[in-house]
Amino acid sequence: MLLIPVIELVARPFRGGLITNAPVLTQHLGLVLSLCGALAAFPAGHLSTLTGSVSVLQLGAFTSLARWHHGLAMAIAGLCALLLSVASFELVLSERQASHPLAFGLEVWMFQAVMPLGYAALAISLSLAAVRSLRPQTPFVAAVPLAALLIGLELLGFSQAIQALELAAFVALALLLASGGAPIFAVIGLLTVGLFVSVDQPLASIPLSQYAMTVNPSLPALPLYTLAGLLFARSSAARRISDLIAQLFGGGWRASVVASALLCSAFTALTGGSGVTLLALGGILLPMLRSRAYPEQQGIGLITSASALGVLLAPSVPLIMYAILARVPIQTMLLAGLLPALVMVICLLCFGGFMRRSTKGIATPDHEAGVTSLQDHPMTSLPDHPMTRQPSVERNAAGKQGLGAVAQAGWELMAIPVALLPLISGWATPTESAALTAVYAFCVVTMIRRELSLSDLWPCFLLTAQLIGGVMLILGMALGLTNFLVDAGIPDRAIEWVQSFIQDPRAFLLAAVLFIALAGALMEIYAALVVLVPLMLPLAISYEIHPVHFGIVFLATLEMGFLCPPAGMNLYFASAVFRKPLRFIMASVLPALLSILAGSACIALLPEIALSLPRWFKQL
Repeated sequence: MLLIPVIELVARPFRGGLITNAPVLTQHLGLVLSLCGALAAFPAGHLSTLTGSVSVLQLGAFTSLARWHHGLAMAIAGLCALLLSVASFELVLSERQASHPLAFGLEVWMFQAVMPLGYAALAISLSLAAVRSLRPQTPFVAAVPLAALLIGLELLGFSQAIQALELAAFVALALLLASGGAPIFAVIGLLTVGLFVSVDQPLASIPLSQYAMTVNPSLPALPLYTLAGLLFARSSAARRISDLIAQLFGGGWRASVVASALLCSAFTALTGGSGVTLLALGGILLPMLRSRAYPEQQGIGLITSASALGVLLAPSVPLIMYAILARVPIQTMLLAGLLPALVMVICLLCFGGFMRRSTKGIATPDHEAGVTSLQDHPMTSLPDHPMTRQPSVERNAAGKQGLGAVAQAGWELMAIPVALLPLISGWATPTESAALTAVYAFCVVTMIRRELSLSDLWPCFLLTAQLIGGVMLILGMALGLTNFLVDAGIPDRAIEWVQSFIQDPRAFLLAAVLFIALAGALMEIYAALVVLVPLMLPLAISYEIHPVHFGIVFLATLEMGFLCPPAGMNLYFASAVFRKPLRFIMASVLPALLSILAGSACIALLPEIALSLPRWFKQL
């Protein structure tokens, strides 16, 4: 999947390509990666949930019932995965009868077969997790009788029996799953199953939607860009870039605040996940800020909130996802996000109060304690690295000039033009550009910097598969739900209803900002993208709002979702990284939420912020 696009890119000027049907083959390899990654993601804790993989009862006065609630939710999630496995099997059978060749004697159904197998394995894993929630010492060998039980249920007609349920029952079960700590994909999947059952539609349409999403021509760019970012995150790139920014901005506390905000935003765009940014930079930036007498709570709030702002910068995964969903050229969205990202950083620093230093929590001699970084965080399963054994950021010798810092970080800085120029110029497709970036990152960290050995690369590949696999599951289920809503004419009805109340485009955009902010707090960002964009984009177009402008407003507002419970993953990552209670983290990011809302409203009211650069480069 990594080599095929690069080989095609290099060979195209000479032979017009070497590999038969290379783009489609890469897309189907992405399907295999997504299902295998999802299987690896579940035991590693990378399948997103709304409650942090625990029952909401554990947060209240019913802790004795929490284990039973969580176990029941996981068991139902396992049954949902079983339904999806059966539906996927029906899809594979129909595709096998059609017999569509792919390349090298391989047929499409051979790649699609990973879907029923993957969902069946997920059903077993979820069922085992349900048992272990009640009996934690249950051995892995218990998966064998659980698999037999699931097969027996299906042979007894489980898939047919479930279709006798009313839609209200599916909604109730989905609420039980969401509150019990089940993965989000199962919650959305169960709702989608209920909707299809309620109108007697075949359930095979759900995995068909997932297949259509996964083999989108631009989608393989997501894991490849993510891999490139993780390779840099695993190396000492963050330290070199932070040293460069310190040289450029100076050593005062205000300069350090600005540098931290810019670095976190850029690193999130590069790695594809704000959680990875917190894990990679938390152990570097917080000690640096505290050593400059910056209060701890403000520092944590700054790092946590700034890590959410990279959504608008290339090659951000949500930015590419919106381009795919809205059928907008990716290079246009990449250009459109630059100025709005700068506006959001300025709003965060000025309106969020981070440029005013509180008198509480000034640094103490132990300011470096209690910080976890990427390499020693248990969720990443990455081996130890020298970068984390010295978490403080030390200034270079006084005589070192900014030019020297640029030279030190030169290879990392070159990753930006490597990632963007081939794409913007039209020389490479999004997938080829992403593959080129990943190969460049591999060469830098292994051959030039020599900071990673070959044995260090496997955890990066594994983590990439886990992160993308979890995202793809959510996207597949959410797209099935969205397709149902579109077929039911919901967007058309929404246009008529909204336009009866709101006539002014600016008023619509401000109302949309508030709605998206609420949705971002309740939905995982990728689910919000796949569900809301097909529903809201026709509304925006009906008000003659450009899809690129609406997309930037949409993504800027969704940044709040990273910081709002229950779906605000930055809160949970920050709590683990900085070893602080969740309430402490929530209080630290509260000013940032208001500043992000203000920045989103500013971009909504001034469309030229988003559209000027694409027009300048003639991409509109």
